[in-house]
Amino acid sequence: MNFQRFLLILRARYKVALYAMLCTVAVTLVVNLSLPNQYTASASVLVDIKSPDPIAGMILPALMMPGYMATQVDIINSDRVSRRVVKSLKLDEAPEVRQQWQNATNGKGQLDTWLAERLQKKLNVKPSRVSNVVVIDYVSPDPAFAALAANAYAQAYIDTNIDLVVEPAAQYAHWFGQQGKDLRDRLETAQALLSKYQQNKGIVATDERLDNETARLHELSSQLSVVQGQTVETDSKQRSSGSPETLADVVTNPVIMSLKTDIARLEARRQEMAVNLGRNHPQYQRAEAEVATLKQKMNDEVGRITGSIKTSNHISLSKEGELRAAIEAQKLKLLNIKRQRDELAVLQRDVESAQKAYDAVTQRFTQTNLESKVTQTNISILAAATAPLKSESSSPKILRNIVLAIFLGFWMGIGMALVMERLDRRVRSAGDVERMLGQPILVEIAQQRRPGESMWMRFRHLLGGSPARSSRAT
Repeated sequence: MNFQRFLLILRARYKVALYAMLCTVAVTLVVNLSLPNQYTASASVLVDIKSPDPIAGMILPALMMPGYMATQVDIINSDRVSRRVVKSLKLDEAPEVRQQWQNATNGKGQLDTWLAERLQKKLNVKPSRVSNVVVIDYVSPDPAFAALAANAYAQAYIDTNIDLVVEPAAQYAHWFGQQGKDLRDRLETAQALLSKYQQNKGIVATDERLDNETARLHELSSQLSVVQGQTVETDSKQRSSGSPETLADVVTNPVIMSLKTDIARLEARRQEMAVNLGRNHPQYQRAEAEVATLKQKMNDEVGRITGSIKTSNHISLSKEGELRAAIEAQKLKLLNIKRQRDELAVLQRDVESAQKAYDAVTQRFTQTNLESKVTQTNISILAAATAPLKSESSSPKILRNIVLAIFLGFWMGIGMALVMERLDRRVRSAGDVERMLGQPILVEIAQQRRPGESMWMRFRHLLGGSPARSSRAT
């Protein structure tokens, strides 16, 4: 189909297209005039997602903003918010509303749920793409009720947002409170066991006591080393070959040395007396007695010294045995202290673990308890809804709908004309004759232009004016 044939079809069936367009416009006008006027009231709320949480002090990451705003829109559209609006507006208390519910549902279900569903049908929530503002639109035949409902939705959204924080926080606070009591009992039990163990064992400062006893062990070991040296020395003196007079202690003894000198002096004097006076002389006898006396003293002193060495060796051996026993006892004491320290460390770790768990739960309880009592939110009403004027109805938009009806009716008329032409084909041009007969046209007599007829008049006649004279083809 070329444009010329299209124009010929419109010329022939213009009445059908015109009737279709007029009918569409008429129906649209009647419907719009019969519909009640609807009024839209808008309230806007600001969601401040950049302010830190008043309890936790956290700021919402920027990447979570789109999802967060979408969640807020879903909350406003939720049944929970709608039911709160029903309660705030006391719609469920109106007898006529209850009667409507009875007629619609036969008393099945919940009245507030039914009302919430009806309210949601007139609700439109639009989040801003470039800001954190959410617009709440409500449509109603009553302008005052539209504003009232929009403001009620804004306030219900704020209250619900607070409840969504408070209710879980209250549950957590209750749970943490119960856990805190159990952990406190556990802490007190661990502390009691630790105190009882310390009292029974007489432990004040385990580390200090361990250091003191370790130092005592080192002291005993040092004493044992000294005594062992003394024992070895005295034992060697006892085991040394030769007479006692050759012992170092005897040789170096001042008394022994003095006695030896005196004996040597008296013996020299005695020898002189033996030569001069004779052995029977009283002076010789007296000198000999003095020498014997001095030798006896020297022998006594030697015996005393050798006995002292034996006594010292015996004492050293005895003391060495005592020190060895004391060292073994000290080792056992240290082992016992270390065992007590290990047992005490276990009890102390139990106390520390119970203390940490109790502190953590107490901190969480404090935080959740504060959250359960919070009345602040990051949402505020930016602009309250006002009742629109009677002349400011949002629907129906009669002028817009008529324009759309004209546009739609125009194309519907064209479509109907084309369909009718499809069902009833007629000869409109020389091309139609060629297609029908299968023969070329030899001669075509063109329509004569009337004197003074313009091209616009010919185009008007073609679209539907006074019929022009048809072309004749031979």
